[in-house]
Amino acid sequence: MKKLLSAVLLSLTVSLPMMAANENLKLSYNKPATVWEEALPLGNGFIGAMMYGGVDAELIRLNEVTLWSGVPVQAGVNKEAHQYLSQVRKALAEKNFAEADRLCRKMQGHYSQSFLPLGDLRIAQHMPSAGDAVRYRRELSLADATATVSFVKNGVKYVRTAFVSAPDSVMVVRFEADKPGKINLDVAMESQIKYTTEVVDNQLKIQGNAPAWLDPVYYNMEGRSPEREEVYGHKGMRWQAVVKVEAVGGNVANGVDAITVRNADAVVIYLSAATSFNGPFKFPDTEGKDEKAINARRLKPLEFGSFDRLHRNHRADFAKYFDRVELNLERGADAEALEKMTTDDRLRRFSNGGIDTQLEETYYQFGRYLLISCSRPGGSAANLQGIWNKEYRAPWSSNYTTNINTEMNYWLAESTNLSEMHQPMLDWIENLSKVGERTAYEYYRTRGWVTHQNSDIWCLANAVGDCGNGDPLWANWYAASGWLSQDLWERYAFTGDKEYLAKRAYPVMKLAADFFCDWLIERDGYLITSPSTSPENAFLLDGRRYAVAEGCTMDYAIIRDLFGNVIAASKILGKDKKYAKKLEGILAKLPPYKIGKEGQLQEWSEDFTESEREHRHLSHMYALHPGHSISPLTTPELAKAADVTLTNRGDGGTGWSKAWKINFAARLLDGNHAYKMFREIMHFFDPVGNSWGGGTYPNMFDAHPPFQIDGNFGASAGVTEMLLQSQLGDIFLLPALPDAWRNGNVRGLKARGNYQVAIEWADGKLKAATIDAVIGGKCVLRSYQPIDVPQAKCTKTRDGKYYLCTFETKPGETYNVVAE
Repeated sequence: MKKLLSAVLLSLTVSLPMMAANENLKLSYNKPATVWEEALPLGNGFIGAMMYGGVDAELIRLNEVTLWSGVPVQAGVNKEAHQYLSQVRKALAEKNFAEADRLCRKMQGHYSQSFLPLGDLRIAQHMPSAGDAVRYRRELSLADATATVSFVKNGVKYVRTAFVSAPDSVMVVRFEADKPGKINLDVAMESQIKYTTEVVDNQLKIQGNAPAWLDPVYYNMEGRSPEREEVYGHKGMRWQAVVKVEAVGGNVANGVDAITVRNADAVVIYLSAATSFNGPFKFPDTEGKDEKAINARRLKPLEFGSFDRLHRNHRADFAKYFDRVELNLERGADAEALEKMTTDDRLRRFSNGGIDTQLEETYYQFGRYLLISCSRPGGSAANLQGIWNKEYRAPWSSNYTTNINTEMNYWLAESTNLSEMHQPMLDWIENLSKVGERTAYEYYRTRGWVTHQNSDIWCLANAVGDCGNGDPLWANWYAASGWLSQDLWERYAFTGDKEYLAKRAYPVMKLAADFFCDWLIERDGYLITSPSTSPENAFLLDGRRYAVAEGCTMDYAIIRDLFGNVIAASKILGKDKKYAKKLEGILAKLPPYKIGKEGQLQEWSEDFTESEREHRHLSHMYALHPGHSISPLTTPELAKAADVTLTNRGDGGTGWSKAWKINFAARLLDGNHAYKMFREIMHFFDPVGNSWGGGTYPNMFDAHPPFQIDGNFGASAGVTEMLLQSQLGDIFLLPALPDAWRNGNVRGLKARGNYQVAIEWADGKLKAATIDAVIGGKCVLRSYQPIDVPQAKCTKTRDGKYYLCTFETKPGETYNVVAE
């Protein structure tokens, strides 16, 4: 079997004559960045850096993953909240939607806190002023996670190399020249947060305190400062960044607030950053970590000449994750010429209809690059901007928005073989459930745990709105704990780790189910949710716009997904049989999905008219993706209704909305539609002078606008769904392959059941595949073409559309698939 795998993988390697390996995946430019959306992102899951690459001055804008405003969430913020639940339900039963909206506001708590920028590292590079720089090149190698800047000025070639190391927990920047004594630098750092600076022993130290409270940028109360230095008798977290400068030759001098280097042959700058954050339940001022000791510990081993060692460690660490997956699409005759173009010019050309499969591969892998760079075990979950934010009061606080965005950040984690990067999200969900359990009782007097639309590093779980000023349209949504619990199950589904399921996932999933058991009420023989909202969308009734209703479709899709996963876990673990039986009974009493008068999947319990026909949210389509209770393979009529919904909403939308639509189309097995929207999300968006339209910024960041990282992650996940699906219990090879990708191969994708999959196709049809069984078990393959697997039972489905091969797999064995 191993030899057979080698042979198949060899064929996957040589069949495309113009295949590019991962090391050729680069972002490249012929000029420095002038705005943040042109800068190059680097990160190690803790330190985020945006490198501009100026000729005379390098600007690197920095973040530290735990640097947020705020302190731990306190109890008793709205002690009367629970009293209004019955009143809301009464108003809704009487169809008094305006009153329900008014009353829901009385069940709100504080707003979430904000992810903050650490500061700006500014490095002035002094060179003879005569003459302009020539042969300028700025690049980001995705495989190496290394940024480089090179240019020639006055006959001297200057090179900068930068990376952020996970193994050694520091950012490193090296300045070189091809002639001795040509490196002259002034190194300084500043922050938007109040700070102090000291310089000693070639180290620049900048430190301060984050605010203990910061209102969202969209919430400004007259006569009230949006910022507070102290709440509940506590200050916000301490933070410190330390910049260490090492020179080869020349002189290094310590100034009052800067370090200067003169006439050096080369200079290496190391940066470490840390905060006193010590988890979401401890006050960072009195119970926090020692941020100064953390930085000292990281920088101490960095003795003279550490650069090469650190770079080797960094590249080896990054490669072990990034190189797991390789996507190769057939090149055109102009591939070599395209490789010489800059990334922004290629995006422009692509936006005008040009064909560029390598750019598509780069975009796909850029999503994986970003996840490895911003979400590492031991760190915090990726927020709305991953780990990169330049604004003191960021859009939407750069928080965790759990009605789609936070979850979308991790859709690609398991399927693109980055399970380790999922861990910060899973850790955060577990912590959130603890606050959510208290919130469920305080606000609603229910068991289990609840959380709403917005959260933060402190695991805020209440409906936000400053105790009455949030619009229920987005503030009062009650089903996030169910959606987040899907991440816990997916980790098990992809890894088969029963110990993880038993000890970590199942208890949290069960608590989420407890909440919905209490939240559901009986009406006309069904169990319904009340109150209910379909995130950020509203319906029209008698000319008025309402958001709060009963029984929105998304609620039932999430409950079906959650309860089904809890029931499955109960059987796998051999426990809680009575509880599982209870959940089965509740599922039987949920209202069915409904098809509206236009043939669409209904969003609300009644066939209301949408206030915005092309609204960016398609929450009621959760059952199609990321859920699986609707599928063309199992529920064709409902899948058709979902397709009508997708058509009615249109292919417009920006960022995450477009990315979600790519996944919907893939689940509907419409590869050409998915590909159309994939091209559209890659539409070039100039960050200068534009405020609406969306697409992709010059640095490949998703333009919502502004930047939101979920669009990058969601689109990469959508490409994976086009090539491989496994949500229905079988492994579907090339379920939604578009016509544009006639020939290609992919390796390293993961399927549920802990299978690693390589696929090759030619002329739009499956040619061969390999299935690597990590833990073994029953495997079912699905394909459009007849396939053959040794020792497998292969049959054709009754409708004649698909071929199925069923066989038992053994741990560590590899199975060859050949299309006939």
